[in-house]
Amino acid sequence: MQSRSAKFGLGEIVKHRIYDFQGVIYDVDPVFANTDEWLASIPEDVRPDKNQPFYHLLAENSEIEYIAYVSEQNLLLVEDAKPLRHPQINEHFVGFHEGVYLPYDSVSH
Repeated sequence: MQSRSAKFGLGEIVKHRIYDFQGVIYDVDPVFANTDEWLASIPEDVRPDKNQPFYHLLAENSEIEYIAYVSEQNLLLVEDAKPLRHPQINEHFVGFHEGVYLPYDSVSH
């Protein structure tokens, strides 16, 4: 598999193209790095291709907060993003500025 550059970066708030949730990116895999069983659990008509970046999100919808693993093809950048309520945000980010979360400096973590 050949990897390509990620379209989105750490701290950006994105929303799912199909499902009603959004989240902040806290990690990126250049290509699919989950199990084949996980991929097979996605309905075939919406199952993403493995050869693209996948994003780890601190995700939330109107009811709950959770961790999501989403392909680049299924994400859209949230314009004028507001802070999220996910309880793990402070574990990965130091603050929020102009619609983007600011990651801790990798040297100090």
